[in-house]
Amino acid sequence: MNENYDEIRPYGPGEVKPAVEALLADRQFMTMLRGMVPLPKGLIRFIVKTMFIGVNTPLDFQKRYMKHVVNYVLRKCSDGCTFAGHPLPDKAPRHTYVSNHRDIVLDAAILDVKLVESGYDNTVEIAIGDNLLIYPWIRTLVKLNKAFTVKRGLSPRQLLESSMLMSRYIHHAVTEKGENIWIAQREGRAKDSNDRTQESVLKMLSYGGDLSELNIVPLSISYEYDPCDFLKAKEFQLKRDNPSYRKTKQDDLENMKTGIMGYKGRIHYECAPCINTWLGELKGMPKGEYFAEVARRMDVEIHRGYRLFPCNYIALDILNGNREHQKEYTPADEKRFEDYIQKQIAKIDIPNKDVAYLRERIISMYANPAKNKLAV
Repeated sequence: MNENYDEIRPYGPGEVKPAVEALLADRQFMTMLRGMVPLPKGLIRFIVKTMFIGVNTPLDFQKRYMKHVVNYVLRKCSDGCTFAGHPLPDKAPRHTYVSNHRDIVLDAAILDVKLVESGYDNTVEIAIGDNLLIYPWIRTLVKLNKAFTVKRGLSPRQLLESSMLMSRYIHHAVTEKGENIWIAQREGRAKDSNDRTQESVLKMLSYGGDLSELNIVPLSISYEYDPCDFLKAKEFQLKRDNPSYRKTKQDDLENMKTGIMGYKGRIHYECAPCINTWLGELKGMPKGEYFAEVARRMDVEIHRGYRLFPCNYIALDILNGNREHQKEYTPADEKRFEDYIQKQIAKIDIPNKDVAYLRERIISMYANPAKNKLAV
């Protein structure tokens, strides 16, 4: 492992055991474990150490434990997840999956499980913002789960240096380490689900070498229901009423917990063909136009890959004030969605609660995927 990447990279072989020891020495982590498993601290330590016998790499950890954790979450909190459209039958090439961003934790974790279940021999390394690593044990755990760190809150010069380092690392991971990569198409989630690829993400990926080296695959993630929709709507109003409002670390933790354990309905993952199939057509374009066109084409692929559900069509018709898409849903679907919206709005507890505004925000979150896919 190139030592220049030590400050951002995931754990490598030989680092799993010290990482587990660090977790077991973390009082906050142990308190959390004891809350989940009411056993004496010494017995929990023994059980965890025993569980990690033979786990020598983060991939071992993912296959032995994270796969089962993710499948448990899918069984408990969703109506199933489908996976389609992987672009290459040859499993050898590594890919950089650039996707719309639905959940802080699960976007890449579900992809890992679906790749393994589809017979692929490797999972993905995950780009995660250091603003979410609010406790040392979270940082340790995500590095065990093949996460590398994206630094946030930097000055312009520091941001450029950090972006160049991360880009070199991503190219190194794909071309030399033989790893797949997952990265969101933009910084943070699109709160209104109007997914757009940021040119700055593509520029960052190009700092370390040609984009074609990364075998970029646009990935579409579709949720029937977003368990964090009410938290996003709440944030919209708080920012509207107070432009200087900023989420706290506790808010980030609440989003993570709600996203993992909240009800999601049906989930669908769909891969578009690798962009190398058309990237060469853009050769010779001025840089500004080049990145804009790559982003535009990737958006088309991601929007095309959405799976729409009745709630998406209902929301679009509500927003447009018509019933243009009524063939896509039933009266029972309408009632279910209306009851769902009311239940989600009821969860929001803020001063001067603007129900009409919150309702419009949540409906927009479900309408935008339909609007984007139908536009394609």
